[in-house]
Amino acid sequence: MGNYIFLILALASFFGLSKLFAKANVESWKAWIPIYNFYVLSKLLEKPWWWCLIMIVPGVNILMYGVYGFNTARAFNKPSNGDLIFASLLPYLFFVKIGFDDTAKFVGLSKFKNEPNWFIRGWIDPIIFAVIAASIIRGYFMEAFTIPTSSLEKSLMVGDFLFVNKFAYGARIPETPLSFPFAHHTLPLSETKKSYLEWLKLPYFRLPGFGAVKNNEIVVFNYPDGDTVAIGDQSISYYELKRQVSYLIKREERNAGRALQSDDYYLSRAHEYLHSPQSLVPWSGRPVGEIAARPVDKREHYVKRCVGIAGDVLEIKDGEIYINEKHQEMPKNAQHFYDVKCSLHVFGEEFMLPNGRVSLSNLNLLDKLDIYATEVSVDAVSKDTIVYKLNMPRHVAEQVKLLDGVVSVTQKNDKQGERELSIFPHNAAYAWNNDNFGPLQIPKAGMTLPIDTHNVCLYEKIMNTYDDGIHQVTKQGAQVLYDGKPITSYTFKQDYYFMMGDNRHNSADSRSWGFVPFDHVVGSPFFVFFSMKYAENNPVSGKSVMKSLTKNSQDGKFRWNRFLCYVKDGTLHSVKIPVIAVIIGLWGYGKWNTRRKEKKQKAKI
Repeated sequence: MGNYIFLILALASFFGLSKLFAKANVESWKAWIPIYNFYVLSKLLEKPWWWCLIMIVPGVNILMYGVYGFNTARAFNKPSNGDLIFASLLPYLFFVKIGFDDTAKFVGLSKFKNEPNWFIRGWIDPIIFAVIAASIIRGYFMEAFTIPTSSLEKSLMVGDFLFVNKFAYGARIPETPLSFPFAHHTLPLSETKKSYLEWLKLPYFRLPGFGAVKNNEIVVFNYPDGDTVAIGDQSISYYELKRQVSYLIKREERNAGRALQSDDYYLSRAHEYLHSPQSLVPWSGRPVGEIAARPVDKREHYVKRCVGIAGDVLEIKDGEIYINEKHQEMPKNAQHFYDVKCSLHVFGEEFMLPNGRVSLSNLNLLDKLDIYATEVSVDAVSKDTIVYKLNMPRHVAEQVKLLDGVVSVTQKNDKQGERELSIFPHNAAYAWNNDNFGPLQIPKAGMTLPIDTHNVCLYEKIMNTYDDGIHQVTKQGAQVLYDGKPITSYTFKQDYYFMMGDNRHNSADSRSWGFVPFDHVVGSPFFVFFSMKYAENNPVSGKSVMKSLTKNSQDGKFRWNRFLCYVKDGTLHSVKIPVIAVIIGLWGYGKWNTRRKEKKQKAKI
């Protein structure tokens, strides 16, 4: 409905422009040709001709409409505050209003050449065009991100601030162009208020890119499972929240000695609970709140490594990845949990960090090894030994082996056949876990696969949500029904990918939710411009800002070795010297050019 309303408003603005053009002695038919009409209006307002090109850019063109409205109001002798506000906020209707206003005469903008209003001259115009320029760059070329979780440790680290290349795979046209500038899905200073309106929705469209997603590339994408969230706890998807609540209900009934029911029964109980107005999130005590759906472009941004592309068959055996039955090399900085058996309390005792997370008391040793304090614990204690559970890369595990008091270091490995409840496809028929998963066929556009009551759980979300809009996929006896009709096969409409974190035992990735559709792909990280540690992970070196200014990357908060680095395949390559040289060169050129102009000015005098 919103799309039709916007179309009506746009046509109304064209009609209004035709009236205004006639008042300015311009042929009125020119107002009915999209883009060209704003080219004509730019010339009429004595503004740059390229303003009209901004009207092609979805989302940004809505801001530009207001800019045209503001200048049109003044050009047609309507400079009052009321008219300027009306023109800026509702230019579509304002064009019609002054088109029929006999007092609106075209006087041009010549009297505003030397802007009498210092506020407009000094602030409004620069701010508006800075927002427009930044929106175009952010939406279609590159965007600044920060790494919030340790999923890709130690390739991309918590506290890395980086730029993402959006034209690597082709920039997407925003699905929800009516949104607050520079906000993602929630308004600034709010945890619940949406930053976008769904009155106007655009279909999925992607501009041409410079390449395709390849195996082992690090990719930024919108979290597919985040299409629905509980506003009271947005840290996980609604589906994962419902599964966890169902597990709690099942555990309570088991402890009470009641006969256990099917998984579907407990999921339905969890559904009822979460949709009750008085329901609370069990682990936080906060109200569950509204269950809200999010469009693709407003789902959380995740960054993972693409281990399997469309058409691949993926399998994980004892923590090692196989693609089309070929073993894949482990990323250099990949992390795993290790059981570290010690004869001494090498890493100290368990204690509680200020943020409520469990850690170990020998924080200095953890910090020296760059093992996050939030990813360690005591696994077992006996009379002669203590076993720690530490998350670290293999090269750090080798260092730990050499410490006094360490008896053995063994990598954690979930055994084959031991089903992990949080692992996709969340079905008892597939006893998969983090270290033993698959084989799984990753769908490719145009690929047809047989579908039956056993494997439908693998592709159900694709069929009923991702691929071709919302559909009903159900099971009836030995049949699978697609919108009520029996099917035995399905042809996929787009490419899909399997994304994993390098932090193999501490990453919410495709092993948890399944496939990532191509229309969710955002871009590729290409430049880390700043990096720092957070005190919760590095309580020793990540605490002080001022003291860290004179410390190295290991001892201080700032990871100087990760500043100004180009990212390729998850590996950072320093470009500090070229970047600094360019900055100094531009500064020197600016100084030289200023002096040259001053000399020319003096020569004229």
